[in-house]
Parts: sequence; C-alpha cells; structure tokens
Amino acid sequence: MATKKRKKKTKKTAKKRRPVKSTQKKAKKKTKARKVKKAASGPRIPKAQILGVVTHYFPHVQAAVVKLKKPLAKGDQILLKGSTTNFKQTIDSMQIDHVSIEKAKKGDEIGLQVKERVREHDLVLLPT
Repeated sequence: MATKKRKKKTKKTAKKRRPVKSTQKKAKKKTKARKVKKAASGPRIPKAQILGVVTHYFPHVQAAVVKLKKPLAKGDQILLKGSTTNFKQTIDSMQIDHVSIEKAKKGDEIGLQVKERVREHDLVLLPT
C-alpha cells in the first residue's frame, strides 16, 4: 500500500474583536402593560333564550345540524342568529338519523330544514 503524505493544517489567526466600550450603555426597552381586547360580540344573549347551536350546514339540501340545549318540537318558532345570520322561521322538518321526528330533547343532534344559509356556531334562539 502506498502511503500518502498529509499536509499539516496551519492555524489561521482570527481577528480579535474590539470589546464594547464601557461608556456605551445599552438602551432599555420600556414595557407597558398591554390591555387585552375582547372580540366585538354585540349584546349578550341570555342563556334562557338559547335552544341550541348549529354544528354543520349542508347547502345542497338547505339543512343544518343543531346540537340542542333545550327541547324543541315541530311547529315551534325559532330565531337563527350569528355574525351574518339573523332570521326567524317555523320548524317544518326535523330529523334524527334520517328519521322524521315530532319532538327532540336536550342533548340531541338534529337535522333541521332551514330557509336561509346558516353557519357553524350560529345560535338557535327563542324569538322575543
């Protein structure tokens, strides 16, 4: 086997950095207490009026999935309210697992035929 000669590595001398003069002072940042801004949510809606919350919307059949917080029956008048939604309607069609029902109890997730577009997190309310 042939032996190869290796070149010795030479150390390069690095330039020394000048130290920061002690007369220079670092500027201190002034921190102010930040105020937390709340989202503009409009007037508060009392819990007694909330019947449920829209969890999904199917535009091709104009149906909303609603998680109920209070019982609901066919023929009841409801108000659907959200950031861009605000309309009243009477319940004509209500289903659970593709089976039409007359009444729904608290905690049920129902399919509800709606006359206008609704969005997730819109509220289903008792009209005033």
